[in-house]
Amino acid sequence: EWQQAQTSTMGATQASTDAAMAAGTPPPSITSGRTMTMGGTAWATLLFLLVTAAAGVYGWTTVTLTETRFLDENGNAIVEASFNNPGLLLVAMLVALGLGILTAFKPKLARFTGFGYALGMGYVLGAISAYYEASWNGIVVQAILGTFGVFTAMLLLYGLRILRVTPRMVKMIVGATFGIMIMYGVAFIASLFGADMAFVYGTGGGSFGILLSLFIVGVAAFNLLLDFDFIEKGSKSGLPSYMEWYGAFGLLVTLVWIYIEMLRLLARLRG
Repeated sequence: EWQQAQTSTMGATQASTDAAMAAGTPPPSITSGRTMTMGGTAWATLLFLLVTAAAGVYGWTTVTLTETRFLDENGNAIVEASFNNPGLLLVAMLVALGLGILTAFKPKLARFTGFGYALGMGYVLGAISAYYEASWNGIVVQAILGTFGVFTAMLLLYGLRILRVTPRMVKMIVGATFGIMIMYGVAFIASLFGADMAFVYGTGGGSFGILLSLFIVGVAAFNLLLDFDFIEKGSKSGLPSYMEWYGAFGLLVTLVWIYIEMLRLLARLRG
């Protein structure tokens, strides 16, 4: 259940952010005061990431590991992970979802709600990471490195203008993101009627599950281009300084999505 809720939460938040940034509410009026800069957005992103990481450390400690009497193929005792407070985990997901959607359409609130989102989602990520680590040793470090690698690669591709954000590309990325969100929603409803949707939410699905994860990671990666484009154009257009926090929030949402899907992809690859 937690995998379904977590995946649906990320899908809804990312789709809302895409809609607001690429095809939603009109941009705020250009101001004569302090304006949005790429440096300011970078600092805001760093602060959000630090808060997310701090909350993640706490979330990690809320998972209890218990050794079973069963052994894995290497002769080591299999460890089972359990959430100490699953109710709080669900509340954190719902709060993060609510704040995420609110922030997507209320940019002025990003400097406040963004931190709330970082706290809630950070707590969830920490607990989920500990759960995955219990089953696949070292997978969290791999997912972090993979997320950083995707971010760096997309930033270089964008900065060198190898990939350009055109209106057609925006439509394709937003359309694919909404398509994934709809898939999450349909899979969630189907699971309520007993359908096995592990290929969407879980770590199963065989080769198809791996291909699906690769596709989702790819779409999430291309969402970074929308974030970079928004930040660059906003800085050049002289948008109000509070849009730095909005741009940072968009980056945070995308990075969280990439990290979660990277965990799932690596788990599927490792069987």
